[in-house]
Amino acid sequence: MTDDELPELPRGIALAWGVAANPQRGPKREMSVERIVDAAVELADAEGIGAVSMAAVAAKLGFTPMSLYRYVSAKDDLLLLMQEQGTGLPPESHRALDGWRARLLALYQEQVLLYLRHPWMLSLPITGSPITPNSSAWLDASLATLDDTPLNAEERLAVALAITGHARWCGIVQAGYSEQARGTGLSPDEVAAREAALFDRVISADEFPALRRAIEDSVFRSASDPFRFAVERTLDGVAAYIAALERDATHSLSDDWITIDPAELAGDRRLKEAQKSVREAEKALRAARKLERQALREAGERLAKVKKSG
Repeated sequence: MTDDELPELPRGIALAWGVAANPQRGPKREMSVERIVDAAVELADAEGIGAVSMAAVAAKLGFTPMSLYRYVSAKDDLLLLMQEQGTGLPPESHRALDGWRARLLALYQEQVLLYLRHPWMLSLPITGSPITPNSSAWLDASLATLDDTPLNAEERLAVALAITGHARWCGIVQAGYSEQARGTGLSPDEVAAREAALFDRVISADEFPALRRAIEDSVFRSASDPFRFAVERTLDGVAAYIAALERDATHSLSDDWITIDPAELAGDRRLKEAQKSVREAEKALRAARKLERQALREAGERLAKVKKSG
């Protein structure tokens, strides 16, 4: 593709960059893309992403839905602009920190806070690389933290994506607990305690021995942050990798992506039936192993009684 054949920017992305054509006519000068997005974000923050529709946003602004379409022609474009506003720009404060690790960890923490402020953002699908200004600024900031390291361009991107993934996963879980707390009236600690009690009720040592030991060690009641532990250990690995590069060690990224077979994507009927049979067989195997463990336990108890009586 030549420069003359570059694809046209989708309207949502063009709006985000401020290069979309303005509507030729509108209902009133008070209407603008910015006001529409502000109203939509307020709705989502208060009631969740499900409350956001072109009609609801129009009603909030006192206009008709058709008035909005002159500015934002599709709901997908509105969602993109909402995500862009919710994302905002990365804070400048991380630049003052010493070293790539501290700066990257600060960006991780700020990304988690974004999701806690706007949990509806976690419901929006990931459709590709960030192309909007604010999303691009966050990726640029993460890559810039690694400027003084010996990592190559591919490796820097891999590290940036890993930290972003950690932040998103942490945000998903924490936002879920917060939403459950709002819905039940319980505090987050009370929600965690109720969850621990439910685990304690259904998880047996016979069927899930490692998980049962974890429950008895009170992992679900612990105040420690498992997500911070995970991201710190990821950074440990990056630091070790950088140290190896500085010793002139040779490394390379794997080019083997995890992929799914095209036949499965195509929804082949015979393949689906075969996969269903496999799931049913696995379920039967789990049930048989559960019976086996139960029989072994009961046999052991009987043997112990015989030895004790003898």
